[in-house]
Amino acid sequence: MKKSIALVLSIVLTLGLAGCAAKNESTSAKTSVGNDKKVIKVGATPVPHKEILEQIKPILEKKGYTLEIKEFTDYVQPNLALNDGDLDANFFQHIPYLKKSIEEKKLDLDYTVKVHIEPMGLYSKKVTKLADLKEGSTIAVPNDPTNEARALRVLETAGLIKLKSGDLVTILDITENTKNIKFKELEAAQLPRVLNDLDAAVINTNYALEAKLNPAKDAIVIESKDSPYANVLAVRKKDKDKPYIKALSEALNSPEVKKFIEEKYNGNIVPAF
Repeated sequence: MKKSIALVLSIVLTLGLAGCAAKNESTSAKTSVGNDKKVIKVGATPVPHKEILEQIKPILEKKGYTLEIKEFTDYVQPNLALNDGDLDANFFQHIPYLKKSIEEKKLDLDYTVKVHIEPMGLYSKKVTKLADLKEGSTIAVPNDPTNEARALRVLETAGLIKLKSGDLVTILDITENTKNIKFKELEAAQLPRVLNDLDAAVINTNYALEAKLNPAKDAIVIESKDSPYANVLAVRKKDKDKPYIKALSEALNSPEVKKFIEEKYNGNIVPAF
């Protein structure tokens, strides 16, 4: 009887140890998958970011990854979704906007690679050149801090206004406004829709393209192509060196993407690598 009990206990102990080993192996496997996940979820605005991401799907597939693109139509949610872990990366913003978001919302984000520059432009359905803007005309600008400052600098470079020095200037920092221009601050995505109602608007290139505006032909004034506002791949800091992020970054800086940007956008969007 004692031998039988000892045998049963031995079997139970062996099975328990085997179960623990299996559990440890399962946990180890999950960790391995987590460090190099095969499905990469990236948030992006439609044009040109989503279009560019579509081009790298075959590149990533050859390396064993599947790219899932989640489309956003605003500039706020993609960074929050990334920080919360709903996305693995996002691709929609330039460096100053990312830095401002990190500072204001206490986000644990960073970027890996620069991909392209989208020159910002002044558009109008009522005039075809800057000199035609009448006294007291109304111009719309983006209402987020970095893009508003950028838009105002475009107008300053064109000689329409003068501004105080500083990175995040607003309409309150205008020191000279010879035409008494009135400014309307709106969400960036809404700017193309107000062109029929206002005299002009300074619009980000991605939203201009969505509205079938050609920056090279339709913009009255356009930002210099040496602009510091490069669009980047944003990621969580802790993920920067993970294999799937490295693969994603390399794909976005590939010769295929450079060729696509140059051929697709005809100089309206410029590679930044």
